[in-house]
Amino acid sequence: MQIVTDRGADVTPEVAEEFGIHFTPLKVTLGDRTYASGVDITPDAFYDLLESSGQMPTTSQPSVGEFVELYRTLAQTDPEILSIHISSGLSGTMNSARTAAAMVPEAHVTLVDTRTLSCPQGWQVEAAARAIRGGWTLERILSYLADFRAQTEGLFTVATLKYLIHGGRISHIKGLVASLLNIKPIIGVDLETGKYHQLGQEITLKRAIFQQADFLAKRFGEGTRLRVQLLHANNLVGTEWLRERINQRFDVDWLPTIAITPALGAHVGTGLVGLAVGPVSLFQQLPA
Repeated sequence: MQIVTDRGADVTPEVAEEFGIHFTPLKVTLGDRTYASGVDITPDAFYDLLESSGQMPTTSQPSVGEFVELYRTLAQTDPEILSIHISSGLSGTMNSARTAAAMVPEAHVTLVDTRTLSCPQGWQVEAAARAIRGGWTLERILSYLADFRAQTEGLFTVATLKYLIHGGRISHIKGLVASLLNIKPIIGVDLETGKYHQLGQEITLKRAIFQQADFLAKRFGEGTRLRVQLLHANNLVGTEWLRERINQRFDVDWLPTIAITPALGAHVGTGLVGLAVGPVSLFQQLPA
């Protein structure tokens, strides 16, 4: 069985290479140039360009044709394909994949809506890859991923709401009021709808970053052993603030900090700090 995902997933190059994960592109346009996110522009280069240009970026999802081409190519070696994608509540990528799967009957495509993005999406991709390598059946993998989604969280806060407003990812009215009040929301992804929802808010970015640790205490319980991966958009200082606060309150298995992919950064701008988190016990169920 082969795995397909999209560039909405933040997966380290090492994991992608180890498990042979295949990606469909997400594109980001800034000014008069379009880039394939995660392919021909690095996160650091993108955020430098974003800040220096002063322009608002746009993004585009993978086309049906791009999915068709990939599914057909993969089916020549193994027709069993697990296609795991960014939340359908935030992107039309799942719709493109579904349409393409129907056009490639020689490929047996099973679609998974992660109901999330970035590192939490990447975690589901890696979990599925480990399960496949461990010889799990498709039914067992899908059952595990459903439980995985219920037990993990992704959340973040942003330095400015203008990019989320521009991209239509939050209510324009609510976003405008929050901007005027200089509110820094803590944002998660609703498991049912797959859309952004507000988990809390603060009046400064630093306080909003710290409040993420408060959310973890309510969600998982103080002192719980957690697996955590910090993520950011050109804000390593903010991730260290969050790391220190979480270390004070939890027993943590840390993964490498990740700068989120440009296609996601285009919707939040620079300054974002967030995390992916779940109980360590959940990951101990997986094959090594």
